[in-house]
Amino acid sequence: MEDAPHAPPPRVGPDRIAATFIGHASFLVQLGGVAVLLDPIWSRRCSPLSFAGPKRARAPGQPLQALPHVDLLLVSHNHYDHLDLPTLRRVRRRWGPPAVTGLDNARHLAKAGVHGAIELDWWQSVERDGVRVTYVPSQHFSARTLWDRNHSLWGGFVIQAGGATVYFAGDSGYCPHFAEIGAAFPGIDLALLPIGAYEPRWFMRQQHMDPEEAVRAHLDLGARRSIGMHFGTFQLTDEAIDAPVHALRAARARHDVPDSAFDVLGFGETRIW
Repeated sequence: MEDAPHAPPPRVGPDRIAATFIGHASFLVQLGGVAVLLDPIWSRRCSPLSFAGPKRARAPGQPLQALPHVDLLLVSHNHYDHLDLPTLRRVRRRWGPPAVTGLDNARHLAKAGVHGAIELDWWQSVERDGVRVTYVPSQHFSARTLWDRNHSLWGGFVIQAGGATVYFAGDSGYCPHFAEIGAAFPGIDLALLPIGAYEPRWFMRQQHMDPEEAVRAHLDLGARRSIGMHFGTFQLTDEAIDAPVHALRAARARHDVPDSAFDVLGFGETRIW
């Protein structure tokens, strides 16, 4: 049996970056002395229903109560595996952090009692408590019902604080946006890139990268290091649940990218740079 992961540190120094992998696309990132929670989902299912829909294959890597104080909440788009109302209610009750999201998503957060979320269009920025957040484009879509497809915006975030830059891709197919983001934000210290939910390719390639494309995105971004996400938590597509990790190793080798430059974290693991 593996040892349980240590709880994330209550704070890391302002000259360090810490990333804690909760599972799927949920991360706690600390930079510039500030803790940012990204696309949190602690629910058993990513679904509008508590009794149906994709169920967890792995428990959250850390209990919500083990996290340090959350200063800022970021929600990339409105899909149920990224915008989870039961989890957002828990986050609001525990910390009540200010929230940032894409256009027309604040109304969804408000259903969880997260009021006053700042909505951004692509390339718009906001500064909050020493953190600058820029909403950046991705190749994806949005929908929470059969009748609201693409009514709300989807995207990723570039987070800057204390001289550090972290990029969170949300969900995306492989596209020119990665090179555009790398040009706009040279010297990205850490990129969090999706590597799972990609089969069958004829159907998924427009919305989700496979590990080969994620390595290409890493290179397009010019990121110093990348961490894979969006895998191993919910069985959303046809590939085996651990296939993305094995495919990432092969893709790194093909592109001569060292393990230290693009890796995955263990569930619940915190890594500090």
